[in-house]
Amino acid sequence: MLSIYDPQPARNCQGFQRREFLRIGGAGMLGLSLPGLVGRSAWSNEGLRNYVTGKSVVFLFLGGGPSHIELFDPKPTAPSEFRSITGETPTVHPGVSFGGTFPQLASLADKFSIVRSFQSKNGGHEYVAVTTARNPTEATLGALYTRVTGVNHPQTGAPLHTLVLPEAVAPDGFPIGRNFETGHLPGLSQPGSLGSNFQAFSPSGGGPLKQNMEMAIPADRFRDRRQVLSQLDRLRRRMDSDGRIDTLDKMQQQAYDVITGGVAQAFDLNQENPKTVAAYDTSHCFKNAEVQRWGDMRRSTNLLGRQMLLARRLVESGCGFVTVSDCGWDMHSNGNSPKGLGGMNWLGPQVDHAVAAFIRDCEDRGLSDKVLLVVTGEMGRTPRINNNGGRDHYGELTPLLLYGGGLRMGQVVGQSDSNASRPATEPYNPGHLLSTIMHTLFDLGQLRLDQSLPRDVAAAIQSGEPILPLMA
Repeated sequence: MLSIYDPQPARNCQGFQRREFLRIGGAGMLGLSLPGLVGRSAWSNEGLRNYVTGKSVVFLFLGGGPSHIELFDPKPTAPSEFRSITGETPTVHPGVSFGGTFPQLASLADKFSIVRSFQSKNGGHEYVAVTTARNPTEATLGALYTRVTGVNHPQTGAPLHTLVLPEAVAPDGFPIGRNFETGHLPGLSQPGSLGSNFQAFSPSGGGPLKQNMEMAIPADRFRDRRQVLSQLDRLRRRMDSDGRIDTLDKMQQQAYDVITGGVAQAFDLNQENPKTVAAYDTSHCFKNAEVQRWGDMRRSTNLLGRQMLLARRLVESGCGFVTVSDCGWDMHSNGNSPKGLGGMNWLGPQVDHAVAAFIRDCEDRGLSDKVLLVVTGEMGRTPRINNNGGRDHYGELTPLLLYGGGLRMGQVVGQSDSNASRPATEPYNPGHLLSTIMHTLFDLGQLRLDQSLPRDVAAAIQSGEPILPLMA
């Protein structure tokens, strides 16, 4: 790992520092002089090659509990106290509609699948109910993945498990507040019993990943990422010119290339085509100050498009599991969020735009079979609208969208009852989702033959059944 470090860091959320860090690599990579993990990862991947599919997962987590009704199950014929407050938008599938703030996704509904009978069975803000599916290791799905693959890509050195918070793409000075969701963020990336080496890499910096290789450089010398990369480019040229680079052995050379090459550029959105950046941009969806004045929305930002673009760049660089965090979905309308579920008019259009841009981009780049996008949260919302016009915590139904990964797309899997209060068909739970994801990442028939995996890890990865209608 490489950290460009400000010796006087500022913090604005628990365990995560702001733009004072540009971190390249992953936990445990020991830099040019000790490139051990890069070498070990390449060595271990040699034995795993037969059952690691090479596909990637982007896991967009809508923290706070997004309403399954206002997202993808609007119930237009239900009584007014149950049906979607934002109305409905017809999709390309006859008779199927989404909530009224999702017109772009409605037009792309043949490209992805919705599961309307998914339930987290979690009535509180326990992210781990979904992110770990409560597997016995208590590790998130990305941590389980890297326990098998190693934490770095053996060729590119890319961290194979990355957490993309808004801080990772926020301009200097961009305000991001603290609220109850700040304390739940570790549930997006925790390694559980696997140990801290399998904590997700966070390009936002800070936390337990701040270790190993650091370059202590005053912040006034590095005012943006372009300047950082310029310094690294000059370092490369100096080493090339005096021949020192030729003295590095193969693994040292690989570690050096990680630091100064494509992985560093993957984190820099300035390297992206400006037209693509504009296509993802969600800054027009709302003004941050207007949204963040509400207590339950202090971590909401209009940066989700940039986060999703970074996720796409990371999977192209070799990252196997990217978790993207979007907060603010706890819409009780109780004074901590606008009455009448008003927050949907901000966050709904942003998710619609960012996810649609990601899907179109993956389609254009031929990534539809190589990348699995999962969109969900820790729970849904109560079917009956409360007295403030909001919805409260509810674990009996939870929104779930899946795109790509070689799965069967263009479906609505399962149905809810007439008021969107219970599954009316076979229910699916986080265990089914875990299994679906693991079937995408691994050939489980071959993985079973690997006796080197700890039993609890192998059992967690192989547990349960996938969502069978999605399996190709």
